[in-house]
Amino acid sequence: MRKCCLMAGISLTGVRALRVSYTFVLLLICTSCGDVYRPVANPIIPNQPNPGFTHIALVLSSNGANNPGSSTTIDVSGDTDVGQATMGLMPVHAALALNGTRVYVANSLDDTVSAYAPSSPTQVVTISLPAGSAPVFVNTTENATVYVANFGNATVSAISTTSNVVTNTIPVGTNPVAMAELPNGQNLYVANQGNSTTHGSVTSINTIDKTVNGNDPLNTYAWVSPVWTVARSDSARVYVLDSGSGTVAVIDTSSDTVVNSVSVGVGANFMLYDPVRNRLYVTNPTAGKVTFLDASTDTPTPLTVSVANPVSVAALPDGSRVYIASASVSGGTVASRLTVVNAGDGSVRTTIPLTSVPHICAQTRFELVAVAAADSSRVYVGNCDAGNTAIIQTSNDTLLLQMPAPVSAKKPPPGGNPPPQNPVFALAGP
Repeated sequence: MRKCCLMAGISLTGVRALRVSYTFVLLLICTSCGDVYRPVANPIIPNQPNPGFTHIALVLSSNGANNPGSSTTIDVSGDTDVGQATMGLMPVHAALALNGTRVYVANSLDDTVSAYAPSSPTQVVTISLPAGSAPVFVNTTENATVYVANFGNATVSAISTTSNVVTNTIPVGTNPVAMAELPNGQNLYVANQGNSTTHGSVTSINTIDKTVNGNDPLNTYAWVSPVWTVARSDSARVYVLDSGSGTVAVIDTSSDTVVNSVSVGVGANFMLYDPVRNRLYVTNPTAGKVTFLDASTDTPTPLTVSVANPVSVAALPDGSRVYIASASVSGGTVASRLTVVNAGDGSVRTTIPLTSVPHICAQTRFELVAVAAADSSRVYVGNCDAGNTAIIQTSNDTLLLQMPAPVSAKKPPPGGNPPPQNPVFALAGP
């Protein structure tokens, strides 16, 4: 009764106005509550890959003797896997050609070379070599031709980058394992390792007509077991690492004459040329040291850094630091690490532990392969035993992440996942 009387004292228009006002107040209260009290989630957006591939790194992985391997393209700007290409059996080495727009990969077990563009990893061209070639090394500094060292039949194959076919087969010494073409593209030098019955040798090839130069000084030099060779940026000198004699031979390319040799210790097996500092870095796992050699003189004074079992070296393009990858084996387990060295004086800055895993890559040429990104922001370490690629952030020299290799064809353990493939080589793009 009271309610009726109350409503009777208010006009219909007033009632409607009250209802509208009431509704507006409720809406205002709800809206205000949402603005003030509702929790807000701000997503953390990770580094995004650069679609233009400003800088890349490439990692080859082996998938055993009976299954195709792979090549993974890593975008430096986003620390991401941006594409995988299927390779042949047991890929072991690769080189970039045509200003970094094409990759050529030596597949050692099926006598082929795979070629593809990092921007189109699914479009792979397979180039066949003669049976028994066993290609192990790829090199070029020119646009027209890529060269492949064939360990199995003592030859070098010249491949046209236009047609992707072998145009020339050049005889060299026993067991060629490394090559270096001069930056001016005029000569190619091949390190022939030799074997238990034949001493090694070095072959100089004329890249114009694809013939062996009449290099009597090189033929008569007392080579033992050359395993690596690099060219100086001015094309005036080539350096050959002879593991058997423990020396680095300095070759004058104008006459193909050995003008000096520098001792680095028997067992040295890897050499890197740093064009920024005009320097050589030579690893010797047997002696537990890395030797720095000034390439501006033919008689450099060696500077050595002690590192247990060094495997490979990466030098930052900004000239500031050197990263030495090493691996120590004990009781069937291998512990890998990076030693960070000041490039100026060889002093050790820090050591970055990587992994400690079962030792399964004893027969691989490089259990750890370290390379530096072109912008000096990252160092990549392909870790064969661990089945991943370690990515080092150089701004603070820390392990950023470990990127798993593509899935292997091996059977997974009971109740587990298939294991990853095994990284065997890495290189950095321009």
